[in-house]
Amino acid sequence: MMGDNMFGNTMWAGHWLWMLVLAIVVVIPAWRICQRTGYPGWMGVLILIPVVNLFLLYFIAFSDWRIDKDGEGRS
Repeated sequence: MMGDNMFGNTMWAGHWLWMLVLAIVVVIPAWRICQRTGYPGWMGVLILIPVVNLFLLYFIAFSDWRIDKDGEGRS
């Protein structure tokens, strides 16, 4: 039934492009948030891993931010 459809057995190339765009849109803000809170920016990449992204969110929300400890935080 799907044999006549050109999208039947393979992933459409636009799908991978769309996934790359979404990854960039999500990773860049997560990277910046990690940097601004004093944690390494590479931790922002963890936002792409299911379930780990929830742990990252809670970790950033409820941990003591290193930037606050250095005195560079809010006035």
